[in-house]
Amino acid sequence: MKSLLITRPIADPVLAQARARFAVTLGKGPLDEDAAAAALGAHDLILPTLGDAFTAAAFRKAGKNPRCRILANFGVGYSHIDAAAAAAHGVVVTNTPDVLTDATADIGMTLLLATARRAGEGERMLRDGRWGGFGPKGLLGTHVTGKVLGIVGMGRIGQAVARRGHFGFSMPVIYYNRSPKAVDLPARQVADLHELMRLADFVVVTVPGGAANAGLIDRAAIAAMKPGGILVNIARGEVVDEEALIDALAAGRIAGAGLDVYLHEPHVPERLRALENCVLLPHLGSATVETRQAMAQMALDNLIAFAEGRAPPQRVN
Repeated sequence: MKSLLITRPIADPVLAQARARFAVTLGKGPLDEDAAAAALGAHDLILPTLGDAFTAAAFRKAGKNPRCRILANFGVGYSHIDAAAAAAHGVVVTNTPDVLTDATADIGMTLLLATARRAGEGERMLRDGRWGGFGPKGLLGTHVTGKVLGIVGMGRIGQAVARRGHFGFSMPVIYYNRSPKAVDLPARQVADLHELMRLADFVVVTVPGGAANAGLIDRAAIAAMKPGGILVNIARGEVVDEEALIDALAAGRIAGAGLDVYLHEPHVPERLRALENCVLLPHLGSATVETRQAMAQMALDNLIAFAEGRAPPQRVN
């Protein structure tokens, strides 16, 4: 029976299926680089997730031909895995696209609405006993309906956010994508990222993580935003220059931000946590019972296909 390491607990029904087919070792926390290298040498198959450091250095430490031949990642993003290094060492990498699209788009709209209407500030005020009752000028936020929604990265999740904005809140939609992209909803592609940042009232970032998009939303892009603009990041933390964003929020150069991802998760900078004009969530994008079970099932299905000598359906390298 092949040895399978599942680095974090997954949905019980899927875990039971895994145990019926493989000798399962269940981890409890993220693997650092040394632990990832050791895991590559100790198991035939691994089901990792965000925070497990399968870097190029981890593969070098594991040696030229590690025992593990597949990393079936739990999550659509796999920037914590050096897919090229994995391929060079003969290790297949898969991910879990599609199944988390709607859940992540819902979190995007949650952050957009909560930031616009200052819901985080209001809840903290109420829970702290600081609410003095209704007032005509109390916690005035930003209207959402009819405002311009800018999407950075018009993939599955970007389009799902766009549909929610357009059909749910009558928002004109513009989007920036590295290549021309036709979509089946009323939306206009703009050629320049800074143009989108300048025109949009709300900017929602949905591009994939990884080196290609690291720092895409940099200091200059943030500076191009409207003073009343709100930035929402449901992509990966490295996509946004975190220090530049904090500086802009602290100086009031933009109205607010809604974040579900951070540069060095689970660390969130103290300066960011101290700001009132942002809503901060602990990476809840795919956090529904249904979605997380579907993600686990897809990862396991990739492992089973590989173990049976078939091509894993969601291979990415």
